[in-house]
Amino acid sequence: MLQLNAALKALIAKLWDRFWSGGISNPLSAIEQITYLLFMKQIDELDLKREQDAEFTGDTYESRFCGDYFLPSDRSRIEEMEKPKPGESAAQKKTRKAEAKNERKRLAIDKATLRWSHFRQMPANEMLPHVQQKVFPFIKELDGDGSNFTKHMANAVFIIPSANLLQGAVQIIEEIFVEIERDAREEGHLFQDIQGDVYEMLLNEISSAGKNGQFRTPRHIIKLISELVNPQLGHRVCDPACGTAGFLLDAYQYIITQLARKKAKKNQEFEPDEDGFIRTSVSGQLDQNKKDILEQSLYGFDFDSTMVRLALMNLMMHGIDNPHVDYQDTLSKSFSEEAEYDIVMAQSAHI
Repeated sequence: MLQLNAALKALIAKLWDRFWSGGISNPLSAIEQITYLLFMKQIDELDLKREQDAEFTGDTYESRFCGDYFLPSDRSRIEEMEKPKPGESAAQKKTRKAEAKNERKRLAIDKATLRWSHFRQMPANEMLPHVQQKVFPFIKELDGDGSNFTKHMANAVFIIPSANLLQGAVQIIEEIFVEIERDAREEGHLFQDIQGDVYEMLLNEISSAGKNGQFRTPRHIIKLISELVNPQLGHRVCDPACGTAGFLLDAYQYIITQLARKKAKKNQEFEPDEDGFIRTSVSGQLDQNKKDILEQSLYGFDFDSTMVRLALMNLMMHGIDNPHVDYQDTLSKSFSEEAEYDIVMAQSAHI
């Protein structure tokens, strides 16, 4: 278990101390900013893995980091320049189009520069404005206009105030991933859910977080409940107070494990982790139809907008491209969904 890794615990404490000394002392604010950074790294690594998998299988995959990105304000400016003007002459039209083309070229941001693996190598004084002004706006729109993710990320704010804090946090997160990989290699553990074990360890370091009521249900409890309810492909699973989506993620991984075990009988064996789960890398073995069914099977709600964002990012980091998590107080009279779900999984304090 990663929680028993002394080196990792020391790095988690070091990361929290860096945020505290850097001016972000509110526990939930610190966790949210750390999660944004974890999300940037995980999305980069997930994208690279999908590219490698597609190359190996001969499938087509379009990277999230391929092409150009335009900031929302720049998109509006270019669109306005490209609009035909009433009564303009042919010469004016030609000039307008040329100016719009030049402006588009000037404002274009190469998406490859928005990868974690790119900006983590920048000097501190260059990294902060790059992440603040380019990378963070990009990840807020990562799932496209009109998506659930983009809607709930609209009010997200990147509040890391200094270049030294950002660079230090990025370096520590790199060290955390190196330690997890070392643990996996030497101790025989599979690469774990960052938003699970690491988030749980962050909460252990932040005793005052208990005042906010932000606790993740322990892994062994989630595992037990998953085994008891035995979710299957096609079941609609709901967590009405999902927090960081721990129950939904484990239901997803439980279903994947069952499917992978069935497939293993015909093909090859997959090694489950210490919790009995075959982790999400195995989802790459599933056909598109099963992936689509899984994406339409998990639903979460929370009345804390920060928790909604954390849940969405957590699920996306594990390969669920269009997670269904919404802002909603499910105990209020306005929540009227009935007979919508096959299984409800939740922490008992919220039921």
